[in-house]
Amino acid sequence: MNTTTIILALATIVLISIAVLVVSQMREKARIERVRRTTALEDNYKRCASLLAGLPGQYLTSEIKLLLLKRMEDICNDLSGLKSNLPVEQWRESALQLKALIQENREEVQSVKIDSLDKANEVKELLQTLFKVIEAMHKSGRIDSKTAQKNLKYILFLVHKTHADLHVFQARDFIRQNEIRKAIHAYHLASAEIGKSKDNPLAMKAVKSFRTRIKELEARVAGGEDTSSEFDSQLDKQWDNFLHDDDWKKKADYDD
Repeated sequence: MNTTTIILALATIVLISIAVLVVSQMREKARIERVRRTTALEDNYKRCASLLAGLPGQYLTSEIKLLLLKRMEDICNDLSGLKSNLPVEQWRESALQLKALIQENREEVQSVKIDSLDKANEVKELLQTLFKVIEAMHKSGRIDSKTAQKNLKYILFLVHKTHADLHVFQARDFIRQNEIRKAIHAYHLASAEIGKSKDNPLAMKAVKSFRTRIKELEARVAGGEDTSSEFDSQLDKQWDNFLHDDDWKKKADYDD
């Protein structure tokens, strides 16, 4: 075997080794990217599921629920293409079942009271996550600008309502303790919070209702009435069903 043949043989071996190394690196890079995408999609699915399960039932409209479920379906489709070991078909079936319940108006909605600062902060964090999810769906072209703007505005309104809910709960607690001045202050805070959604007609009706409630309490204090026992005003009961009570939505504006 002459020198030229040896050189060519060595060169061939080197080239083959380089080719094998490149192919191996490309496969490893593809594997890592597939794992990364799978993990990201899994996180996105669980994020949507946690929003559906964690947010107060009275907060989520059917439209928002269906948007989240559509995103979950899309994620399942992407995961199927990646051939992951996740229970994708089980996730898809669960999403489709809930979707059917919502579309057929058979879903049981569980209302949740915002009765502590921790609960208010927890709900606020979930709403911030929901805002980011809807925003991301718009940026990726999954929903149009009109749909995104409407729902993002509604989510901001819910943030204000969450804080108002807490103040209302505190006001009722002050009433039970016969601390009416503190209760009046709490209702003022609730009114100021919900009043931040100035472009929401429902919020403006709530502001007027709080003013009426404050006047009611002020009249009791001025009249020297015994307020040591808990009393529930009609406005308080309506506030509890604020988002889903048609009577509240149709109610005529209160006097200033």
